[in-house]
Amino acid sequence: MSRIGKRILTIPEGVNVNVENNCVTVKGPKGELNLDLVHNIEVKVEDGKVTVDALKNDKFTHAMHGTTNSNIKNMIIGVSEGYTKGLEIVGVGYKFAPSGNKLTISAGYSHPVVIEVPEGLSVKGISNTEIEISGVSKEKVGEFAAKIRNVRKPEPYKGKGIKYKGEQIRRKEGKKASK
Repeated sequence: MSRIGKRILTIPEGVNVNVENNCVTVKGPKGELNLDLVHNIEVKVEDGKVTVDALKNDKFTHAMHGTTNSNIKNMIIGVSEGYTKGLEIVGVGYKFAPSGNKLTISAGYSHPVVIEVPEGLSVKGISNTEIEISGVSKEKVGEFAAKIRNVRKPEPYKGKGIKYKGEQIRRKEGKKASK
């Protein structure tokens, strides 16, 4: 059995967890999230606690036992506190320009890159070179941040590009002068 799968989750105040028709629904002050359960995984909600049980002992069920528990924990945290991910852009003339549900990125190309912000997420501009993505779903926040980072990944020589806040870029030494 999975150690993470055996973990008992406590439900904070203001959060409601329901299980119906192999679907877990978590409602909270920030929003609502759903998770479809895999076969042979059972979720029980009793006395403000959530337990996840594996009904069969095969490889797939064993793998999904801990994953389901972690996904439910992330949903509970998401609807109560929410998730944020910070991005920085480094380079001369590189900048972010969020406006409404669109994000315009100037990243050294001949044209600005315009990305539409998915529903349920919000992008806040801290400065021209920093943005913060926030939402209730950890998966959607991380996926959108990765999509923005892929516009111009940080390069190892000068460190120019889009990186996560606090990310360390492994730097390489350039050409050495010949003697």
